Amino acid sequence: MIQIYHNPRCGKSRNCVAFIENTNQEFEIIPYLTQNPSFDELKTLLQQLDLKPLQLIRTKEKIWTESYKDKSLTDDEIVQAMVDNPILIERPIVVKNGKAIIGRDLEAVASFLD
Repeated sequence: MIQIYHNPRCGKSRNCVAFIENTNQEFEIIPYLTQNPSFDELKTLLQQLDLKPLQLIRTKEKIWTESYKDKSLTDDEIVQAMVDNPILIERPIVVKNGKAIIGRDLEAVASFLD
């Protein structure tokens, strides 16, 4: 089943959900801001995305610029920052068959879901 890590306040995330709805494929919405992913879940997502933790960070978020930006952090510390502050996680994330993409580009989502 397709999963989408979704923030309903984000236009790109809403567009991605609407796009997936129109594919008539079954999917599950994970409201990651209220159902925070665990450290291990984020590590798995990063593997599925084939990204380093910093590549999944929304670096312009206020919490990042004020609390983390100028610090030298390990990958695990960056993952923990996302666990503690899920607003830092880039969105939406679409997961299917053990692989994932950041679903900001709907053409990429279409290719991913085929």
